[in-house]
Amino acid sequence: MTDPEMMSIGVFAELVGLTASALRFYDDAGLLRPEQVDPSTGYRFYSRSQVDRACRLRQLREIGMPLPVIGEFFAADVNEATRLVDEHIAGMTTEADRLRRAAETLGASLHAESCLVVCTVPGPVLAGAVDQVSSSTGHDPDIPVLNGVHMEAESGCVRLTATDRYRLATRTLVPTDTTARSWTGTLAGDDLRVVTSRIRRSPAVTVEADARSVTFRTSGGDVLRCRLLTEPFPDHRLLMQSLPPVTQRVTLGKQQVVRALEQRAPETVGLRTAPDRPALVFPEGYEMPLDGTATGPDLTIWFDLITLYPAWSHALGDDLMLDLRGTDLPVTVRSADNGDLTTLVMPRSAP
Repeated sequence: MTDPEMMSIGVFAELVGLTASALRFYDDAGLLRPEQVDPSTGYRFYSRSQVDRACRLRQLREIGMPLPVIGEFFAADVNEATRLVDEHIAGMTTEADRLRRAAETLGASLHAESCLVVCTVPGPVLAGAVDQVSSSTGHDPDIPVLNGVHMEAESGCVRLTATDRYRLATRTLVPTDTTARSWTGTLAGDDLRVVTSRIRRSPAVTVEADARSVTFRTSGGDVLRCRLLTEPFPDHRLLMQSLPPVTQRVTLGKQQVVRALEQRAPETVGLRTAPDRPALVFPEGYEMPLDGTATGPDLTIWFDLITLYPAWSHALGDDLMLDLRGTDLPVTVRSADNGDLTTLVMPRSAP
């Protein structure tokens, strides 16, 4: 006689998120035996004590663990079971990487005839340039191109530009070989950030482009693809050209100001352009004199840390040059070292 506390296979299947046929399969595989089987009908019945094992079995199958390894999992202690899961995930990651590379190679071969070789650049330099401008991208569902990085290449120069309409960063770098012709396109920011870690590890990267994507070929043979966005990129040159004349210019040592911002981490920070010596101004009234020079009238201009810090910390070389136009107009942050980085930063009202 069947215990009234037992559940039919249909009820148990619904409870644990499996199908009745899957439960029969796992019974035959020896992974989840029913608590009771009616000898006359062959009907399977399960108890509530089996729910946890059934749910764990479902989770293991969801991550694609093979049946023999699941058997080992249920026979193992916690440490061994954890190792089995980690090894399985590592194997899946390796296989996913292999499939992705094969797909990238296949995709690149399909477009090989129509590809234009844009330039070759050092991988670490290109990855660093992506890092430097990416802080100025934005996520706006209505304007997806603001999450992109605009790339322009011409003889002897490669330029990356990004803007979220409140910030703008332009990084110019020198390729190791000159391009045969000019090329421009806007790379999908999410794709670009994914491939940057692999670009960074390659001594040289060859950039190729077709109508839909850009391909990065690394020294190790990796073929990395990045979609091109079709929306027009904002006219950043017009924005730069329309800025009012510079009224103050400040030159600072990068490390001193970046270290001060990291140590104090204020939500807002001011920059005072005192003619004798510039200074950082903190909301509590404390002023920190800086090694540097300033020209023009004395004023204090305020910034949000989340806006200012990326512009200063990503600067090239040891020196920052800031061009100011007043307390409510964009500040141009400039630096250079085998190429240059220019960033526009919007100030904020005084706290």
